Amino acid sequence: MTFEQLGLSEPILKALATEGYTTPTPIQAQSIPIVLKGYDLIGLAQTGTGKTAAFALPILDILHEDNRNQKGYKHIRTLILTPTRELAAQIGDSFAAYGRHTGLKHEVIFGGVSQVPQVQSLRIGTDILIATPGRLLDLMNQGYVHLDYLEIFVLDEADRMLDMGFIHDVKKVIRVLPDDRQTLFFSATMPKEVTELAQTILYKPERVEVAPVSSTAETVDQSVYYVNGKDKMDLLVHILTEQKIARTLVFARTKHGADKLAKNLKKAGIRADAIHGDKSQGARQNALASFKEGKLKVLVATDIAARGIDVDALTHVINYDLPNIPESYVHRIGRTGRAGASGIALSFVNGEERAYLKDIQKLINKQIPVIAHPYEDKSAPVAGDAAPKPQGGRGGRGGGGGRNRGGGQRSQGGSSGNGGARSGGHRARSGEGRAQRGGGGGGQRSQQSSQQAAS
Repeated sequence: MTFEQLGLSEPILKALATEGYTTPTPIQAQSIPIVLKGYDLIGLAQTGTGKTAAFALPILDILHEDNRNQKGYKHIRTLILTPTRELAAQIGDSFAAYGRHTGLKHEVIFGGVSQVPQVQSLRIGTDILIATPGRLLDLMNQGYVHLDYLEIFVLDEADRMLDMGFIHDVKKVIRVLPDDRQTLFFSATMPKEVTELAQTILYKPERVEVAPVSSTAETVDQSVYYVNGKDKMDLLVHILTEQKIARTLVFARTKHGADKLAKNLKKAGIRADAIHGDKSQGARQNALASFKEGKLKVLVATDIAARGIDVDALTHVINYDLPNIPESYVHRIGRTGRAGASGIALSFVNGEERAYLKDIQKLINKQIPVIAHPYEDKSAPVAGDAAPKPQGGRGGRGGGGGRNRGGGQRSQGGSSGNGGARSGGHRARSGEGRAQRGGGGGGQRSQQSSQQAAS
């Protein structure tokens, strides 16, 4: 399948050609037609699967088709809520690249920096707003953000929102959104609290699940190094020098640990810096820019700060501290081996972390090979834990029909989910065309789409 077959408009296809993209990833191939038809969507996909383009491309297409009717001041028509500053900036870069020929405006707002330039941009008007919850609520309370004209709401990294304690802020934002909207909900996992949130904000959603969190990319070569905690630094320096690793992302469990690790690497003559939530926005951006440009050999990160780090040709990820949450391991090593490229993930495991390794291997249903090395923990097992038995497959899911909104009511056939009425204007979309709510509650806009292809 190609992007042309997904029914995207010429300006979007032109931008994709410039970026060198020809074939959509599975999450893109399945999600884009659903979004173009106007359905609400739950997208389950691990990091590195092309999730951002899965919602950015159809949103740009939808807004561009109607852009000629949006004269004068640009009201916020799409809100994308994301948990971290790095991820917000990355999404902004994607909208800039994919939307360069559409004439649409986007703005990115997040905390840790002065609000003055953000407020100035909002006063001018923007079609698409990408925001972190804290800064968004702050500017809403000050009267700088108005969402009365919102058409599409995207909640990205919903599980990470929960982990970071943003779930109450998210609910505050949702309470002021127009009922008549399209909602796209993306998450790598669906714990109980995230599932409950999805049920309250989505209307009969379609569901796309690609590369569930329990799977790791086949292109990533994984290995384990048993080592005492006091020897981890010596092992890290040994690997970085012996294997001549040019650039690697190293994970630490805590912010303090990340700073200490970066400091010790510098003492060993290795160019390194740390990135985490306590760093100023300027320091984080400088460290990430230096890493991308190859000025740093090692970027040390915590799990939360690493969300949104997207570095081309990152060959190695090293778990200096093994995570105690198995899903975090999958997210971590997903920073390498992206878009079909090969990658290497090395994990240091001390005595206390062996239980974490067991849980990880159970989750991914795979035994990770153990590597011998000069700093080996002699008390560790010679081989890794026995690989878990294969689990049974998942059953299929039913799909669904169209959507029609109008006169304060919306209906959809053939999909399971929560029913109910939503007030607002009229919007209807089908595979052959779209009719969206008219300005001022009266008119109707229609746009013939390009050919649609089933994913």
